[in-house]
Amino acid sequence: MSSHARSVSRASRLLAGGGPVTIAILVLAAIGTLEASYLTYVHYHGLGALLCLGRHAGKSSCEQVQSSVYSKLAGIPVAVLGLIGYITILATLFVRGELGRAAGFCVALIGFGFSMYLTYRELFTLHEICEWCVGSACLMTALAVLTAIRYLRAT
Repeated sequence: MSSHARSVSRASRLLAGGGPVTIAILVLAAIGTLEASYLTYVHYHGLGALLCLGRHAGKSSCEQVQSSVYSKLAGIPVAVLGLIGYITILATLFVRGELGRAAGFCVALIGFGFSMYLTYRELFTLHEICEWCVGSACLMTALAVLTAIRYLRAT
């Protein structure tokens, strides 16, 4: 058996033993990874490619939010931070034991808190709503709940 086949087999055994909560975390974190990848791409290749339904003064609400002062933390685009967070949550699914469960919960909890801060800024500072940001906040909220369940149940 090749080393790649052994890696795939090991990964599927780890995930298969995790149950429905682990599978739900995998699916939601994968969706978050795709969304954050898209937003990272848009950030570096121009906001004109950003798909958004809301409009305000001729510009999309998403573009307003994504180009605001709150779209970066210490010079790093928030989309990149989200991408790192989602990938890290995915990676913790492959770490056995309490360390993997605790790390996943910790990352999801930090992501949830940061998402809530950014949502507050959208609503009360920018007065704009970005559907992509709301979607990510919903994903991170669900991931915080699911990783807490995974940690507490030790599944």
